[in-house]
Amino acid sequence: MKIAFVGKGGSGKTTLSSLFIRHLAAAGAPVIAVDADINQHLGAALGLEEADSAALPALGEHLPLIKDYLRGTNPRIASAETMIKTTPPGEGSRLLRVREDNPVYDACARPVELDGGAVRLMVTGPFSDADLGVACYHSKTGAVELCLNHLVDGPDEYVVVDMTAGSDSFASGMFTRFDITFLVAEPTRKGVSVYRQYKEYARDFGVALKVVGNKVQGPDDLDFLRTEAGDDLLVTVGHSDWVRAMEKGRPPRFELLEEPNRQALRLLRSAADATYELRDRERYTRQMAHFHLKNARSWGNERTGTDLAAQVDPAFVLGENVTASA
Repeated sequence: MKIAFVGKGGSGKTTLSSLFIRHLAAAGAPVIAVDADINQHLGAALGLEEADSAALPALGEHLPLIKDYLRGTNPRIASAETMIKTTPPGEGSRLLRVREDNPVYDACARPVELDGGAVRLMVTGPFSDADLGVACYHSKTGAVELCLNHLVDGPDEYVVVDMTAGSDSFASGMFTRFDITFLVAEPTRKGVSVYRQYKEYARDFGVALKVVGNKVQGPDDLDFLRTEAGDDLLVTVGHSDWVRAMEKGRPPRFELLEEPNRQALRLLRSAADATYELRDRERYTRQMAHFHLKNARSWGNERTGTDLAAQVDPAFVLGENVTASA
């Protein structure tokens, strides 16, 4: 399953996504963790030292390799240079799978050892001083979107993405790349404003959205979130001494996480697993084409000097049974 964690800055989305990743790893599930937030805190939340987090290879810095590999022998793509962040796969494209080894993972993913198992961690890369005034941070997350467009996963395989803060993912089609989106919301007006905005933007695209209430301290907080989110409220999380210790760099064994919070993580996994049977692979592929054509008209054709609409393979549907090119 492809799972996104979103929320306003400071909502706790990175902390909760890291707890969910630990929960999956402890159960022995194969996991690819992706830090798509340019603030780049997921590595630290998974226990990496600051220097190790800073040394993680940035997806954006390996974009030529990623494009060249994913292009494969797709005859609709004239060259890797004409691929943009929304380029969809087609006949002849190479695909990424959760359990495999490939040149993209070799260059861009690093194993992170956690209690009970290890996960692959990939990061967009931070917004550097050299980018100030000349680069849009969406160019950093473009590599993530391109990989998600070419990634296939089956049941009991997980891709967990810590997204950019707020509703910034709507600047591209990346918000439609997930089986379920967990929106982390504090019990405040600001906390639920991102939920309302996300709900409004996503309503026409079949996005499965569930709210995870965070920093909930009592019945008043719970009632507030129930009133604001209604049936979209899946679960709430309160204070955690385990998380406090983790944030100080001294996490206990994961099995010592408080039982109410462990139960919350089990509910998140159950909600994610339940989406597998609801997958609409044709709609998923159509949405890729929709956003690709939109980006092509807006800026892609002019930037590449190519009619990028020709990259869309109308007969191709992305699914687990698709055979990638050699």
